[in-house]
Amino acid sequence: MKKLFIIVFGLIAISFSISCITTVRPAHTRTVVVKVAPKNHRIVYVKGKRYYFWNGKHHRKTKNGYIIVKM
Repeated sequence: MKKLFIIVFGLIAISFSISCITTVRPAHTRTVVVKVAPKNHRIVYVKGKRYYFWNGKHHRKTKNGYIIVKM
């Protein structure tokens, strides 16, 4: 009976450890933060959200500056 309990407990513990898989970002991705938007930027709204557009790319404002977003 004791061996059966240990085996069942071990299988349950393994099943919980397998289900806790985390997502890992690739190490080669970098986020470039632009501190100040250029004077020729435009403000555009997409689905009610504000984005800043210049140099053919959309940017989103964060507390650290502007970051490029994929649309």
